[in-house]
Amino acid sequence: MMDGERTAPDFSVLITCYFEENSIEEFHARLSAALKSLGRSYEIIMVNDGSTDATFDKLKALFDRDPHIRVVMDLFKNAGQQAAITAAITEARGKAIVLMDSDLQLDPADLPGLVAEYDKGYDVVSGYRANRRDSFWRVVPSRLANIIMRRASQSAFRDFGCTFKIYNAKIIRAFEYGPFHVFSNVDLIAKAQRCREVPVKHSPRKYGASGWTFRKLWAYNMDNLMKMLQRPFQWLAAACVAASVLFLLRILAGSFVDFRVLNEVTTGLILNALAFSLLVLLAVLSLIGEFTIRNFISLRKDPAYIVREKRER
Repeated sequence: MMDGERTAPDFSVLITCYFEENSIEEFHARLSAALKSLGRSYEIIMVNDGSTDATFDKLKALFDRDPHIRVVMDLFKNAGQQAAITAAITEARGKAIVLMDSDLQLDPADLPGLVAEYDKGYDVVSGYRANRRDSFWRVVPSRLANIIMRRASQSAFRDFGCTFKIYNAKIIRAFEYGPFHVFSNVDLIAKAQRCREVPVKHSPRKYGASGWTFRKLWAYNMDNLMKMLQRPFQWLAAACVAASVLFLLRILAGSFVDFRVLNEVTTGLILNALAFSLLVLLAVLSLIGEFTIRNFISLRKDPAYIVREKRER
C-alpha cells in the first residue's frame, strides 16, 4: 500500500451548491452530525456552482469553523451539477467518494445506512427516492431519463438522478475526470458490477428552486441517449442489408409463384415509400450532425468549468 493510500481519509464527501444561502448552514450541521456518528475519517469538499447570492461567503465561513472541510471552491459561472461534481472530484483524496445535494431534500441522517451497505463490499451504493416529493414537471423527464440511463448503463438502477451515492474511489479515478472530461453516473455504473440501491427519505424543497430546469433535463437525456446508441450506423446498415435481402427474395419468388405481397405498385405506395425514406434519411442526417457537433466541441477543448476562487488546507 502506498503512503498516500495510508493517509487518505475513509470518505471524501463532495457537496455542490447552487443558490443555497438559506439551507447550507443547516445542511452542514446535519451532515457533520451524520459523519461523526460513523466514527470514520472523512473530509468535505464544497463547490459553489456559480451562485451569485451569499452561498460562497457562507461556505468560506464554514471552512473557517470546520477543520473537516478541506476545500471550498467558487466557479466562475453556473456549469451544471455534473461539472461541479467533477471540480470536487479533482480535489478528493478519500478511499470512497460520497455525493449529496445540499438543498435539504435528501436527509444526511440516511448516510449511515448507505455506508453499512458499502461496507458489505459494494462498489456503488445509491439512494433511491421511494416517496419522491417533486413536481410533475420534474418527475416525468426524470423517469424518462432513468429509462434511457438503464439502457445506456445496462443496469437495473431505479433512480439515477438521486444525488446520494457512495462510490469506490478507484472507479472514479480510473476515468481521470477534469474540466475536459465531466463526471457521469452512467459511465461509472456501467463499469461497476457490484451495485446496490437503498431507499432514502425525500422532502419538498424548503428554499429556492432547483437548478435542474426542463431544458437541462432534456439536454442530459439527449447526452445519455447518444451513449446508448454506440453503434447506430452498424444497426442501420444491418437493417438495410436485411431489407435488401427480403426484397431480393420477393423478386425471385415472384418469378415462380403468384405473390400477394406488393403484387401491384400504385402511386400511393410510391408516395408512402418516399415519405418513409425521407424520414429515415433525416434521422440519419440528424445522427451524423450530432456526432459532428460533439466532435467539434471535443476538439475545441473548451473547459466545462473554471474555478474562480479556492480555499484549501
